[in-house]
Amino acid sequence: MSVMSMDETRDFLDREFPQMNDGGRSYHLEAVGPLTARMRLDHHERFLRPGGTISGPAMMALADYALYAAILANLGPVALAVTTSLNFNFLRKPGMEGLIAECSLMKLGRRLAVGDVRITTRGSDDLVCHATGTYSIPPR
Repeated sequence: MSVMSMDETRDFLDREFPQMNDGGRSYHLEAVGPLTARMRLDHHERFLRPGGTISGPAMMALADYALYAAILANLGPVALAVTTSLNFNFLRKPGMEGLIAECSLMKLGRRLAVGDVRITTRGSDDLVCHATGTYSIPPR
């Protein structure tokens, strides 16, 4: 069972990271659960690269944000947890839709959290990007 509900996690993210919604909400937390989170990124002009698809940096932000949401939902409001590493494999060009990031935490310890993020184009099961990340968790 998650420590924070989806609404509590979303409210915390909105309060602590209002800059993620500058220009309107594009990142949408869709679900949290035991060691998991799902987040959606809308297809929007500000995230596009030449060719009209969502850019690599936008996918990186989505993966990092989904990983952070999964950690928060399962640990509680830890604003100072920080990314220590991210690794990305871009596997195919995303479609002309928004993206879905499915995050699964592989380890959630007292000092480190390690997660796996799988990004697909909305409406497709084809993997667009695979990311792994590690977060440092501050002492309580």
